[in-house]
Amino acid sequence: MTIGVTAKIQILAGKNDEFEAIFKQLVSAVHANEKGCLLYAFYQSREDAQTYIVLEQYTDDSAFHAHTKTEHYKHFGQAVSSCFAAAPKIELMDSIE
Repeated sequence: MTIGVTAKIQILAGKNDEFEAIFKQLVSAVHANEKGCLLYAFYQSREDAQTYIVLEQYTDDSAFHAHTKTEHYKHFGQAVSSCFAAAPKIELMDSIE
């Protein structure tokens, strides 16, 4: 069963360019290094420019947990955290097959 994840991230005013530059590097690293990740993309809200949504899909729970333990996740996660207005809201979902 595939695992879906959404992360809603609120960014501090004036930090959008910094956040996007760092997060683009994370997206590239995930795509290059995580075979168990089927989708990893982020979007900016049309209603609120300070809100971003990350859409993720993993082959299974172990692939998701492996993602959170990678060096690139830890490195870029720490780098981007200074842009956060609040803690990201993460939701895990199970696929319906």
